[in-house]
Amino acid sequence: MIPRLSPGRTVVLGALLIVAAMVGATFVWLAALPGWLTTVLLVITLVMALVGWVMTFRDLSPPRRRRQP
Repeated sequence: MIPRLSPGRTVVLGALLIVAAMVGATFVWLAALPGWLTTVLLVITLVMALVGWVMTFRDLSPPRRRRQP
């Protein structure tokens, strides 16, 4: 079960996930790893960055009610 996060925490966790993906990708790129492992790890960091981006920039505000004419 995934716990509900407050809107403030979701944005911060998303940004931290993006930063972690960037730092991880830098370490993977500079490490002397086999090519296949570098590719797999870079794809994982790409997915991490995309999830962080969605968490950071999705709209968490409550929906507005339309005025009745």
